[in-house]
Amino acid sequence: MEIHAELHNTVEDIIIARVNELLDAIEKEGNPEKICTCSQCRMDTICYALNRTAPHYIVSNRGASRVQFETIQRQQREADMATLIYEGLKRVNHNQRRTATHTAEESVEQAVSNLPVFNIPTIMGRVFNGNNFAPLSDVDVELLRDGKLVPMKNKNWQNPCHIVSNTDGNFSFWPVAVTAKKADEHEIFEYTLKLSAPEFETLIHFAKIPVASEIMTAFSFTLDRTFKLPDLYMFPPGEAEQNG
Repeated sequence: MEIHAELHNTVEDIIIARVNELLDAIEKEGNPEKICTCSQCRMDTICYALNRTAPHYIVSNRGASRVQFETIQRQQREADMATLIYEGLKRVNHNQRRTATHTAEESVEQAVSNLPVFNIPTIMGRVFNGNNFAPLSDVDVELLRDGKLVPMKNKNWQNPCHIVSNTDGNFSFWPVAVTAKKADEHEIFEYTLKLSAPEFETLIHFAKIPVASEIMTAFSFTLDRTFKLPDLYMFPPGEAEQNG
């Protein structure tokens, strides 16, 4: 029997609220320490704290009511969270993402959020050495549509994507949503992937992704909305024909 339950991590609510309260207060005080309070640094601080805090899940409204009575434990947890938030804030500001603008400017996603859209799924793939089947690194992967680089959902998703050694040959893209005329339209999106690496032949792969338009833009990443590419193989110059 498959069980469907609406699980909710109450710790996530607390940390998100505390980070926003802290950074909003810093802004109101004139931000004398020049701490970055942009949405990217807020998300990175929230991530830092959540990854170091045990979750606390509830399933029902009874669980939500019970949380209100756990006053002493909750206060201690919040004190620990506050320490982590301050620590995360310092680390994030000392290691700001170079791909983010660190401004409050509106994103492309916000501009189309009130229109029907094609929510393009996350595109995931993996590339191997065709001779020994080992995962490859130091590979640049471009996602193209109509010969142009496809814009990504936000600055955390990069195009081209550079595969480094600790990602085990994996790469991923999350294209920006495409405006539709109405909901429930069906369209095939055709993409070209171009993979380049030193000492290997450039690899071109074509992908067709069927997408139905929806009334709202998807803002949350989920593995349920993923298009998995077949495993890709790169060969040194001249060896692809020999192995073909």
